[in-house]
Amino acid sequence: MTPAVFILGGYQTDFARKWSREGLGIADIITEAAQGALADADVTADQIEVGHVGNFIGELLTGQGHLGGILVEADKAFAGMPVARHEAACASGSMAIMAAMADIESGRYDVALVVGAEEMRSRSGFDVAQMLGSAAWVPRETAGVQFPWPQLFSELAQEYDARYGLDPAYLAALAESNFTNARSNAHAHARDWEMPKNVFGRDDPGNPAVSGWIRKQDCSQVSDGGAAVVLASPAFTERWATAHAKRLADIPRITGWGHTSARMTLRDKLADAKDKELVFPHVQQAMQQALGRANSKDVFDLDLVELHDCFTSTHYMAIDHLGITEPGQSYQAIEDGTVLAGGRLPLNPSGGLMGGGHPVGATGVRMLVDASKQVSGQAGQTQVESARRAGTLNIGGSATTVAAFVVEA
Repeated sequence: MTPAVFILGGYQTDFARKWSREGLGIADIITEAAQGALADADVTADQIEVGHVGNFIGELLTGQGHLGGILVEADKAFAGMPVARHEAACASGSMAIMAAMADIESGRYDVALVVGAEEMRSRSGFDVAQMLGSAAWVPRETAGVQFPWPQLFSELAQEYDARYGLDPAYLAALAESNFTNARSNAHAHARDWEMPKNVFGRDDPGNPAVSGWIRKQDCSQVSDGGAAVVLASPAFTERWATAHAKRLADIPRITGWGHTSARMTLRDKLADAKDKELVFPHVQQAMQQALGRANSKDVFDLDLVELHDCFTSTHYMAIDHLGITEPGQSYQAIEDGTVLAGGRLPLNPSGGLMGGGHPVGATGVRMLVDASKQVSGQAGQTQVESARRAGTLNIGGSATTVAAFVVEA
């Protein structure tokens, strides 16, 4: 058994904000997220002993690398603090969290600050799509492809259709769920969008095709933003709880984690799993690792899950891989409302990546922030009633990197 890792506080920037329009950039995003988490945790910068930054392609999008040094610039008291930057495509933030957890569990440090950040809207949509393709195998999967990720995740939908049958209406229902949930999230990219019914179906003017199965509203958002959490050891948290007149039992903690990696190309993954029940067995494995470490018998021990809906096909895949339904039967949990708002296991009450936004390096950290707010009853209009245990599922690339956490209070 390793020591518990507590979440003392967390912060998310406004994912609808376009920072370059204000003459600001990635350093400003990191600073706001860091300072917001410190304030929410009510700890001072000089109490932070180590920092970790999750970021995917800061160099390509902004020209700025060495983001550990940029975090040091967020507060004068950070000077001299050890900081590392972590990259695993869309799972970069989760890798930063795991590194911080290892620091605390090993006893090396007692208090860590994790920041995930990405500035994506200072470039054209086409440029961003091309740069995001670097999370695939270049050029094997990207040569001559205008929009690599819509095409690859269309192939995931095609695989589901070939194996089990897939009605596009279920993908549309997941998109509608995410965008509807986002309307209650004060930080969501799409919170103010008007979304008439025809934008979720196969209506070409309302929801134009991007690639194969994937249409405009099947896609997550290109967002700017950051998220940050303050993580602490049991010894520090006990002192902190006493000083803040809080019960240790009420403070969110990470009780389970999972981490798996698979082959780089989507087609190799699909070929490896052609005789298996699930399309991505390693995705299920990561979530089972997290649930097992949290002493949970199955996913229904959770009250909600924040998962990686970079596309509706990914969201659909996650349902059966989490164990909510039998393999290939994800549609059942949509039909009966299990995974929708008010259901037995609501997914993405925040609006997810589709409605909430997807600044790539921030996503894994944002999920953890939302999970911690949910289990401590501080999630505002997105609060799931009586939530005390939440899960997250974050993937990088075509599920090449998978990370999962269980958070409870």
